[in-house]
Amino acid sequence: WYWCTDQFIVQRVLSAKNVKVARQGTIFGAVLKLLPLFIFVIPGIVAYALSVTEFPDLFTVTNPMTGEVKTTTDAALTALILRDLPEGIKGLVVAGFLAALMSSLSSVFNSTSTLFTFDFYMQWKPNASERELVNVGRLATVVLVLVGLAWIPFMQALTEGGGIYRYLQSVQAYISPPIAAAFLLGIFFKKINGKGALSALWTGFVLGIGRLVLEYMSQESGLVLDENSLIGALVTMNFLHYAIFLFVVSIVVMVVVSLATTKTAKEVDPVLVFQKKAEGREDLWKSKEFYLTLGIIAVVLVMWVFFW
Repeated sequence: WYWCTDQFIVQRVLSAKNVKVARQGTIFGAVLKLLPLFIFVIPGIVAYALSVTEFPDLFTVTNPMTGEVKTTTDAALTALILRDLPEGIKGLVVAGFLAALMSSLSSVFNSTSTLFTFDFYMQWKPNASERELVNVGRLATVVLVLVGLAWIPFMQALTEGGGIYRYLQSVQAYISPPIAAAFLLGIFFKKINGKGALSALWTGFVLGIGRLVLEYMSQESGLVLDENSLIGALVTMNFLHYAIFLFVVSIVVMVVVSLATTKTAKEVDPVLVFQKKAEGREDLWKSKEFYLTLGIIAVVLVMWVFFW
């Protein structure tokens, strides 16, 4: 879902000079996406082992308000940089982190403000001037920053026990299944329509945010859920299993609503539905990009089996 529908990637793919280059760019992005296992996970495991055995002092932090000293693996990356990298290289690594952070934040801000301006504000005021749209985009960016700051306490509560990496993966698991379902069925199933897609997206959003809120309340507000009940089982199950549940529910909702509203929904443009060989296009099965995609899938499966 991320490489095909997220505004991060879409705004870059749309700048490609043709479809072939756009495909190659997303495939290269998929290759880069394999690296976090070796950049984040394996060094994290090494750091965790070092924190327990050889360098416990590098992984301790002191609360400036209470004086409490506790061990935290959140300092793992910092500890590895300070301990293993030579002088000079440390500064380059920190500069690289800051550059990547600024690039990611600017992409988020630009994407969100653009989506809000064009998808909401322009629908409300179609005759708005360019200057007005720019000012609205800036205001949307400021609001986004404030919302992000307000979310930090929730994020701190949800990261306890699993760390920031698990938190990021779990949040994506709550929001991505309906997006992936709408994208895949929209391409491969001709009878899917906009009403079905919107119904699935809203259903998935409510179920995903509902799980996130209940998870937070069970940790911070003392909410007790019976694991034998349906709600308790959904909240306590592994977040990846919940992602499968969301994906299946989204598909069912999309298909049912689409079939029930076939007569009243706008007809789907056939060009937007997958065709084995569309007129004026090369045969996909004979293209280099098709085999590169198969290669990416094979590498993912090999890594999954190896690290299982």
